[in-house]
Amino acid sequence: MRRPERTRDPRPRGRTGGQKLKLGPRQVVQLAREMYDSVDYTIQQIADEFGVTRPTIDRHLSRVPSQTQAPA
Repeated sequence: MRRPERTRDPRPRGRTGGQKLKLGPRQVVQLAREMYDSVDYTIQQIADEFGVTRPTIDRHLSRVPSQTQAPA
C-alpha cells in the first residue's frame, strides 16, 4: 500500500519535525544558569523571565553544569 504524499518522510524535502525549542541558543541557557547560580532568582522567576515553564528550566539547568560546583 502506498502512503499519500503528505505522510511521507519530510526530511528529504528539507523539513524537520517536532516543536521548536523554547530555550535554544547556548547564551540564553547560560544566562539562565547564571541567574540560578546567583541565588537571586528562583526557578519560577527565571521561567517567567524567559516565558517558559518550570520543567523547561529544570531540564536545561540539569544539562548545563554549574560554574560554582567543584570538579569531582
